[in-house]
Amino acid sequence: MADRVTVIGWDGSPPGEAARSALSAATLVAGTRHHLALPFVPEDAERIVLGSIDLAARRIARHRGTAVVLADGDPGFFGVVRALRTPEYGLEVEVVPGVTSVAQAFARAGMPWDDARVVVAHTRTLRRAVNVCRAHPKVAVLTAPGAGPAELALLLGDEHRTFVICEALGTEHEQVTVLTSDKVADHTWRDPNVVLVVGAAPAAAPAPVPVPVPAQSGWLAGGDPATADRVRGWALPSERYVPGDGPAHLRALQLARLGPRAGDLLWDIGAGGGAVAVEAARFGAAVIAVEADAAACERVEDTARDFGVRVRVVHGRAPHVLEDLPEPDIVRIGGGGPEVVAACAARRPERIAASAANRDEAEAVSRALDEGGYTVECALLQAVELDDEWSERERTVVFSLLGHRR
Repeated sequence: MADRVTVIGWDGSPPGEAARSALSAATLVAGTRHHLALPFVPEDAERIVLGSIDLAARRIARHRGTAVVLADGDPGFFGVVRALRTPEYGLEVEVVPGVTSVAQAFARAGMPWDDARVVVAHTRTLRRAVNVCRAHPKVAVLTAPGAGPAELALLLGDEHRTFVICEALGTEHEQVTVLTSDKVADHTWRDPNVVLVVGAAPAAAPAPVPVPVPAQSGWLAGGDPATADRVRGWALPSERYVPGDGPAHLRALQLARLGPRAGDLLWDIGAGGGAVAVEAARFGAAVIAVEADAAACERVEDTARDFGVRVRVVHGRAPHVLEDLPEPDIVRIGGGGPEVVAACAARRPERIAASAANRDEAEAVSRALDEGGYTVECALLQAVELDDEWSERERTVVFSLLGHRR
């Protein structure tokens, strides 16, 4: 087993004292080809080109001597440290970090990044990374071959963003390019790169009582804390939304069973005033609200603005308008019947939530889900709202149906 393994993050600057000390004692150095070509790598040390981390870690574990692993930026931030610390290798790891490529990218762009989301995109997670870009106005994407700037832009489609593409950061080949997303796929990009995907932040609704806010009031990384703190709780009472948006108890069950989260794309079909769409967006999901009524579309946009979240609104009637939409992870159907349910099932989301006012309609929706390849969970919900005198004010009864993809 190696006597000591030091992981050194290189950010383009000369190595510091700790890094030089580790390199001078190294009998084995692992890294990419451009790392191993750096002038401070000892010539007499054994060299391993990092391809498979597993194979490299096993060779390091068998090595008798002192090993150094070179990586870009901060190797503890979506880097090689996590893999090397896997118990099966039995390695004792020390880390000498550099400046992470995300910090470098935002520095090149001259932008703060405490309010940014950071995601890793490779071929398995590309679509989820794009959904985070849909949901948030500032995202740093660490790319991989086959999941680079062009692929990100193509999947975003007509949801336009500004791309800041940082290639080969910290090297003599470094290049920073700023383009609108519709132009990105026309170019070939050099690996490795970091992409900053930036859009306009959702316009916040004015506070009812003006309160002076310091210029530097942030305290939580990854988003705007003012948005997160504005409203506590979820499945809020119906009066918090546009009248006619459905009972809160049905919305609570649908949200709980759909489980929208960061990286998901929710279709909210028949969005009404936007209650479900907005609540899902508050959970971090990307949301497309589909509504046939133009005035209702405006209400969805107003509701999203009131809550400080991003919702894409599509004016049109399902199922025809669904054809050009990106693939959903979860779907909530607020209206449209079995035909819309069947069209959604054909796109194979993980879960579909629907409702019905009577048993005949519920059975038709259930059949459409079953025939589409979904296991159906059905419940009859009843809620009685009481007034201050504990007298019945309103009673609602509704069938709730949830399809789990088989």
